[in-house]
Amino acid sequence: MRTLVHLSDLHFGRTESQLVEAIAVEVRAVDSDLLVVSGDLTQRARKAEFLQARAFLDSIPGPRIVVPGNHDVPLWNVFARASTPLSRYRRYIEADTEPFYADSEVAVVGINTARSLTIKDGRINVRQLAAATEKFSRMSDDITRVVVTHHPFEGLDLESDEGIVGRAALAMDAFSRSGVDIILSGHQHLHRTGSSARRYLIDGYAALLIQAGTAVSSRRRHAANSFNIIRIEHPSISVECRAWQPLRPGFEISASYSFRHGPRGWEAA
Repeated sequence: MRTLVHLSDLHFGRTESQLVEAIAVEVRAVDSDLLVVSGDLTQRARKAEFLQARAFLDSIPGPRIVVPGNHDVPLWNVFARASTPLSRYRRYIEADTEPFYADSEVAVVGINTARSLTIKDGRINVRQLAAATEKFSRMSDDITRVVVTHHPFEGLDLESDEGIVGRAALAMDAFSRSGVDIILSGHQHLHRTGSSARRYLIDGYAALLIQAGTAVSSRRRHAANSFNIIRIEHPSISVECRAWQPLRPGFEISASYSFRHGPRGWEAA
């Protein structure tokens, strides 16, 4: 079995110190195999914010996969935004914006969806999909395949396309051919877990689309701060969302799901 902790939208520069300390303690107690952070580590891509984010990451031991988000690209510095949009991210967080992790049970590919020419939207390109496909092609069939992006593959509801990563349908087609099992993302500051088949009708294929809420930021969207714990024991996957309860205070399980892999892909168990 492998256990992944999934955080997103930290937004250092707009955090609550009580939450930062509490979630670090909570995550360390999980003793996960891999920490996944799906973007927006900072609020405005300032040096001080990146240093705070790096100190937080370093407080949690073990391997990690981190990808940037649109807030990790400078907003007001037009020259930096155009010429070196992720230079501070690369310096203070991770030089590789498309990281890869693999062990005997899981393979995790990070894809950078942040773009300098947009304020909040994201995009995947053909080169990135080819690189992800090549990485997954080296894995045996019994390896659980995970993709991490900042921008999600699901809208705020089934009728909405708002916030969905650009070229999502093209990406999902590539992921289906690579046998991707899970796509982790953030951006919307809401926890959601469901099947890709609700939106992307691909014969015999259904991945799990898992979004994390904002972990420690005060920039909430009518939802509590939260993070996800994903436990993988093929052919089963469980997802647990832990949300902040300010009256306690502490994190408590707010939602849990179980899935099993079948002939049509991942389905509720």
